Amino acid sequence: MSKSLFRITKGVSRQAKVSPAFKRSLWSLLFLTVNCSLLTAPCAHAQDYVRRPPDLDRLTQELFAEIESDQVPYEDLYETLLQYYQTPVNLNTATREELRSLLLLSENQISQLLRHREAHGDLLSVYELQSIEGFDLRLIHRVLPFVAVITTDPNATRGGLWQRIAHEENNAFYLRYERVLQQRKGYTPPTLYQGRLTTRYLGSPDKMVLRYRVSHTKDFSLGLVAEKDAGEELRWRPSNGQYGADYVSAHFVLYERGKLKTLALGDYQLQFGQGLLLSSGLGVGKGAETITTLRRSSVGVRAYSSLLENSFFRGGAATYQLTPRVQATAFVSYKKVDANLQQTQDSLAQFDEFFTGLQLTGFHRTPSELANRQQLQETVAGGNLGYTSRSGNLALGFTGLATHFDTPLLKRPEPYNRFEFSGRDNLALGLHYSYVWRNLLLFGETARSSSGGLGTVNGVLASLGPTVDAAVLMRHYDADFHSIYGNAFAENTRSINETGVYLGLKVRPVPRWEVAAYYDQFRFPWLRYRVGAPSAGHDALLRLSFTPNRGSILYVQLRQRTKDRDFRDPNGSVRPMPLPTPQQRRSLLVYYNTNPTPQLELRTRVQASQLRDDEPQPWRRGYVLAQDVSYQLSRYLKLTGRYALFDADDYDSRQYVYEQDILLAVSVPALYGQGTRAYAIAEVRLGRHLTLWLRYAETRYRHQNVIGSGLEEITGSLRSEVKAQMRYKF
Repeated sequence: MSKSLFRITKGVSRQAKVSPAFKRSLWSLLFLTVNCSLLTAPCAHAQDYVRRPPDLDRLTQELFAEIESDQVPYEDLYETLLQYYQTPVNLNTATREELRSLLLLSENQISQLLRHREAHGDLLSVYELQSIEGFDLRLIHRVLPFVAVITTDPNATRGGLWQRIAHEENNAFYLRYERVLQQRKGYTPPTLYQGRLTTRYLGSPDKMVLRYRVSHTKDFSLGLVAEKDAGEELRWRPSNGQYGADYVSAHFVLYERGKLKTLALGDYQLQFGQGLLLSSGLGVGKGAETITTLRRSSVGVRAYSSLLENSFFRGGAATYQLTPRVQATAFVSYKKVDANLQQTQDSLAQFDEFFTGLQLTGFHRTPSELANRQQLQETVAGGNLGYTSRSGNLALGFTGLATHFDTPLLKRPEPYNRFEFSGRDNLALGLHYSYVWRNLLLFGETARSSSGGLGTVNGVLASLGPTVDAAVLMRHYDADFHSIYGNAFAENTRSINETGVYLGLKVRPVPRWEVAAYYDQFRFPWLRYRVGAPSAGHDALLRLSFTPNRGSILYVQLRQRTKDRDFRDPNGSVRPMPLPTPQQRRSLLVYYNTNPTPQLELRTRVQASQLRDDEPQPWRRGYVLAQDVSYQLSRYLKLTGRYALFDADDYDSRQYVYEQDILLAVSVPALYGQGTRAYAIAEVRLGRHLTLWLRYAETRYRHQNVIGSGLEEITGSLRSEVKAQMRYKF
């Protein structure tokens, strides 16, 4: 009925000159009909939409094709999505770039929304999305937690800034505690070995996190984070930059103060263009979402409140509207970072002191880790100048940033490090663009570092029809291109020493069915770690998804990757002359998520992979069978649990499986050997203000008497951990 009324409305608009008030009445009738079709309660009048919390666990699994490492900053992406829920995007004022940053909308859907807004004015309700071409029910329910429809200035009658902060509903304090229950070697008493005491952790095995965050969309954000990792000490040493907890982060950000669009003080992130020079936690890269996550959005300055201790700037940043079409951003960052400092032994050397690399783990548990803590002073300054056309279809930008280390970087004299950055200073300049023409989006960024190395990434997204989307992306990063803070699309973990072409496709042949695929061909012109010659590879994925209803999804995914690496003989030694050979990895994933009742949710996962280093070698295999159950016992209590079986031949065939966790925490354990993995979570609401989370997880191994290695070693076959978190909403 809603579609028929929509066609009638369009027909009236075309065939007769009617007043805006009459057209608005017809649209209001349409929204009322749509509301009634989407809500289960009877509709006597239009109802306001009550946003439900997003299923971040399910959404993260849909965005990533396959988790292959615990080094990817999933927590940063997780927290970014949560920030969008807490400060939703206003569909009536959102720019094309802001809509792109949601990662959920195709370029054609964004264009259709902007055209609808231009033709009919502000949206009256989020349910009006159903009347826009390309927005089906599944998509609408995916984006609803992260968007809102606001027709008036929400800050106009809220009083002064401090009054708004004091009365903000999105205002919460978190306190988290974690601990592994078994004793690890690092917490045992030290012993004598060759006349010296063995190394042990200096702190307790408890991990504690404190968070406070208050924010409002397009108004302000204020936050504080303090973290003590397991094994770290709680110490008050301001002279060493430690104030109780080992890691402390704070920020204060103001938005939309006339021509001053953003002012950030404290810790913040930056993202411009395609992330070639500046990239925050919004980069997904290759994933099960084969189209929309390819292009990045220039979201500019973002507040930072994550627990990652090395992926932010510290200082100040501001964005100013120079003209209606031009914005300028300037920033400066001054912080100390972890580094392995060394003294020069050669009296003729250029530098008396140098560091061989940045320490990115964030751990400061042992005397050696503490010796590297905040040993390097890093200063970064730069800016971005951006232009957007009146229509919003064309966007251009120029980015520049200069980096200075107070101690020079000199990496180990290995062949693969020949073109790596060295010295104290690096200057990087780049140009980025995006242009929408009909159903095509062209985008890209090109940059040059002070070494003379070039990096470029360019792509096109095309809507070939109402049900077909395609993408092509090409990138080339010189071996001497140095982008210290970039994270552009790449097979490598950094945008360096790589050339590749990516092809993506998404087809919806019939309602509720979707086919997604990509093929990525890449090569590395220079040597890499554990690869002693120029190498190449390819990566391909095929996913078939079926959505029988709004609460269920079934997908089957196949992935095949071939990537060169130095072959190791069965005894573990490397061949005298390194000859990269293709390592093949094949994986299968079957996933089913359903809600048999409004209170019960079931998730079933079958995951398996096999890999082989060289043609004569046997396949090594690993698999996981996991069943999740979530049950909402009442409005005050929700229980979630998983039981999984795993079997992996060795560490290389290990399986990473995303787990549900307490709010603001991410768990992606690596499972190898044979055993079981289980966890249980209880979410308890004690009134309007207080919520508690309790989590217990354990891994039981078969045929093992020792778990882990080094200071993390546990004697026995069981590793269990507990987490508890309290949230108080003011």
